[in-house]
Amino acid sequence: MDLSQILNPPSGLTLTEIMLISFILGMMHGATPDEHTWPITFSYAIGKYSTKSGMKAGFLFSAGFTLQRMLLTTLGFIGLAAFYQRYNLDGPVYIVVGIVMAIAGSYILKGKYIHLPVDLLFRGGKHHSEQTERLPMHESQLKDVPLKMTVVHGLIAGFGFGAYATIITFVLAPQVPSVLYAPLPGLFFGLGTMSMQIIFGAMFASIARTRKLDEDDVKYIGRSTAGRTLYYGGMTFSVVGLIILLLPTIDSIAIPTGNPIPNLDAINIGFLLAVGVVGGIGVISIIKSMREVERFKRRDALASPHIQGGES
Repeated sequence: MDLSQILNPPSGLTLTEIMLISFILGMMHGATPDEHTWPITFSYAIGKYSTKSGMKAGFLFSAGFTLQRMLLTTLGFIGLAAFYQRYNLDGPVYIVVGIVMAIAGSYILKGKYIHLPVDLLFRGGKHHSEQTERLPMHESQLKDVPLKMTVVHGLIAGFGFGAYATIITFVLAPQVPSVLYAPLPGLFFGLGTMSMQIIFGAMFASIARTRKLDEDDVKYIGRSTAGRTLYYGGMTFSVVGLIILLLPTIDSIAIPTGNPIPNLDAINIGFLLAVGVVGGIGVISIIKSMREVERFKRRDALASPHIQGGES
């Protein structure tokens, strides 16, 4: 079985072959960047100190996504998924996904509410008060990464539709023996995606520990990065979704790359959005957070002699 057969499955496949192709497609999907693969897993996993928690982030995100894909292939078998061919749901999906991301990011950064950074407009670029900035790093108000949100996020993101979804819904699902087996292509596709997300989640969480920082430092960097990536990335997703709703033709603009693998075959708005959230907001957030840690450490080091002198 070569790549062309996986991306263009023939008819007359056995159930075992359908499940195998679905799983391989899921792994390919999980390894390539889009709005429901590793760029989003990064946003959740980077806020976790342990590799195990990073793996959990990847698992939970993919669990919600897998449930939706099982529903999708069932609809494909009974012929009710045709609306995906008539309507472009990318805009609405991006908007809702963005809202979920922003809620999760807001929880990490500010508590259980959406905090709009309107103060940036009135304070010349300062988003927090000086009093807040003077708080010791480990007394900051950063919350733990809400992994339960990953299930909701994955479930909603699953309503996005691309090349992989087209294959499992309109090519593989109709070939299963009966409606009882219809969820299987979606299940194995989701499991393939999940396996890659667990690997990426563990990798991102491990990378966060590679520098010579203690656990509190890494947790601060991870949580602040996760919060900013989800919060501002979510806003970006929603804005782009709104633009697609208003100007649908933008979603069809793509620059071919010559790579036959879906999600890598063209540079389009989905690719730029997914990679931009991590490559842009994520990386900038990591750099900013690490500088904050260094600044806090220098300040604490300068304050230590005064504290010791006062105690003596």
